[in-house]
Amino acid sequence: MTWETLVTNGRVKRHRTSLQEISDLRDVVARDLKDAGVEMISADRRFATAYNAVLQLAKMVIACSGYRVTGLGHHQSTFESLELAMGSKITKMVAYFDMCRRKRNQVDYDFALVASDTELEELMSTAEEFRTIVEAWIRLHHPAYALRQ
Repeated sequence: MTWETLVTNGRVKRHRTSLQEISDLRDVVARDLKDAGVEMISADRRFATAYNAVLQLAKMVIACSGYRVTGLGHHQSTFESLELAMGSKITKMVAYFDMCRRKRNQVDYDFALVASDTELEELMSTAEEFRTIVEAWIRLHHPAYALRQ
């Protein structure tokens, strides 16, 4: 799969991001990871919130790459685009996030009590690891959007 194929199929469109957009997405990620840590909320809701943080991190990578995901199935397209942007070194992580996508669909649309505490903890840990990977990738490939220290 290539960016051109995704553009032609209407799954992504070309997009010029800004430091403000990337900063805003960082704020969403931070909020969602914090909220996912609130223990008084169900594991299902916390799982969905942690998943959203991952989705926003992927959106940052895609935006830095010059694209925005569009259309139906945009969560699946996001993870396919993520691998295209970052390469095969994250293939296993993308496969894991796609599994989480399916579980999040069940949580949001079909069932209650789907996500276990163990699954939530794994997603939270992987989301934090992914945030570190994304920020390093941005520093290396798109330093204009790097986190200011």
